[in-house]
Amino acid sequence: MNGWEEQGPGILRLPSGRLVRGRGLRNRLDPAAPTPSYGVYLLGDRPPEVAWEARWLRWPDFRLPADRAEAWEVLTEAWRRSAGERVEIACGGGKGRTGTALACLAVLDGVPPGTAVAYVREHYDRRAVETPWQRRYVRRF
Repeated sequence: MNGWEEQGPGILRLPSGRLVRGRGLRNRLDPAAPTPSYGVYLLGDRPPEVAWEARWLRWPDFRLPADRAEAWEVLTEAWRRSAGERVEIACGGGKGRTGTALACLAVLDGVPPGTAVAYVREHYDRRAVETPWQRRYVRRF
């Protein structure tokens, strides 16, 4: 659908069939792995430059986005673009912030907010979405 291989590392298939890659930036990207066409980086500090189009969403580790309106805008854009582009969502470890953002994309894709965290844990990483306030953020997204 958008160039990601469904069996690739970190790939989450949303109910609509859209594929999104989540990853931890502390883990080097395999040089043979496909690069995203659009990346969203969830970090407390500005991320390093990348060769593809990217957005930085200020989001400190173990916390919530600094600007929730901006988070809504950025995540909605990522979901929209995932229909035809290789979209990557990433934070330091690829679990808490990334899992939270992926759960928000699942909500945008039609997963009920109350089950989106479970969906991401089942289909992406069982430890995704690390804190109670991240889980609450997804329920209210």
